[in-house]
Parts: sequence; C-alpha cells; structure tokens
Amino acid sequence: MHDTQLAENYDQDGFVSGVSVLSTEEVASHRAALEQAEAKIGRLHYLTKIHTVLRSPYELATHPRLIDAVETILGPNILLYNVTYIIKEPGTPNFVSWHQDLTYWGFDSDDQVSAWLALSPATGESGCMRMLPGSHRHGMREQLQTNDPENVLLLGQTILNVSEDQAVLCPLNPGEASLHHGWTIHSSTPNNSRDRRIGVNIQYIKPCMYQENTRPASALLIRGNDSYGHFESDPLPPSQIPADATEQIAKRTETNYQITRQQSRL
Repeated sequence: MHDTQLAENYDQDGFVSGVSVLSTEEVASHRAALEQAEAKIGRLHYLTKIHTVLRSPYELATHPRLIDAVETILGPNILLYNVTYIIKEPGTPNFVSWHQDLTYWGFDSDDQVSAWLALSPATGESGCMRMLPGSHRHGMREQLQTNDPENVLLLGQTILNVSEDQAVLCPLNPGEASLHHGWTIHSSTPNNSRDRRIGVNIQYIKPCMYQENTRPASALLIRGNDSYGHFESDPLPPSQIPADATEQIAKRTETNYQITRQQSRL
C-alpha cells in the first residue's frame, strides 16, 4: 500500500490492515525466540513493556518497515511506549470484548497508533480482530466494566450495543500487521483453530503526549527527536534474557495495571 493511501485509509476508517512487515524467515525466528523465552521464564501473554527485557519484541517494534508505516500517520518523531504479547491458545474460550484502547491509558491526547503484528495466522477461525470503521471519529464511548474470566481485558471493559453487522474482519498472515487508532472500536473472538494465535501489540505515541496517571512515565525514542521530555527513557533490552527477567516484567506490568485501575476511578 502506498504511504499516501495508507494514511488516507487510516484517517477515514481508523485502521489499516495487511501491512507487510516480516519475511517468512523472520516470522519463524521471532516465534522461536518467543517460545524459547516462554520455556525459560514462563507465560508471556499480556505482560507490559516486554521489549525492555527481551530482545525479540524490541526488534519487532523497531522494525524499519513497521516504523515507516507508523511514520506516515504520526509523523517523524515517534516514541515506543509499550510492547505486549497477546496470545490465544488453540481451542480456548478467551475473547476480547468491544472496546477502545485509549480509555484506561491515562494519556492527555490521542496522538497514538496501536500496531498488531502477527507471528501466526490471525484468521476468523483463530480469533483475529474485528474493527468498526469510522468509530474513531466519535471519541470515547461509555464502557461497562465486567468480571468475565474469559475476557482478556484487565477490567473486562465492554461497549454495549455495537452494530456488529458493520464490523470488518481483519485477518493477517504471519508477518503482517494492522494499525489502528486508539478510539477505534474493536474486538476479537475465541481461537477455534489448532495453532496458537500469537500477536505482538505495540503502542507508538508522539513525544507531545503526556501520561497523567503516573510520574515518572517512561518510553523510548525510536525515530526523530523529542523536544518535550515528558517521558524518562526505557532501557534497551540485553542480548540475553537476564536472570531477573520475571521480576522486571512483573514490576512493569504492575505499574501499567495501576494506571488502568486509577483511570477507571476517575
């Protein structure tokens, strides 16, 4: 997709899908790196700032083809805020309810892009994302907090009365990515396939954004310049998995959960 067309589609619909990022060989390498890390330090689903501890998610989030696509939307100055694996095991009931990403993130604006990069087939059967075109244009919708244990979202946040017949399925081949706006309403269904549905969820923001729910906040400048200084710099990951990887990841994840819980009380 041409850069101009990508930006126009994103502005109109609130998302673009099928952005080619990784080769077949790169997909295999990064999936192997994930599963080797899981074997060493345990489950990595839905943990925060994984790129500050593990090399593979950092390399994925800073892949030039992905950053080039993000730049067409955000412009030349880009901070990497968060990287999270979102993994649905085969034949499990886990789902993601209709929601908007920015609702509980504590930012002062919406100069942000969410990327979702597939390391395995993301299909209708395996529970790929569904997007509601144009929903980003109407700002934040009311979201009910639920306690469904099968809902992947921390607070089970759910937008009711969504016109599902207007939703667009966004399947991805391994190595492809989708990009969506923080107010775009989206969801995903359970994985009924025989393979893991492995996605890498990446949050990019402009340096002008401000985290209102925690200080100090952290991010990593990955392209251009930061003339604002609103964020401390996240560390680069080491070449090998550190001995205290589990503790580092748990600490960063808890900080993120505190932001979400605080926002839910505002």
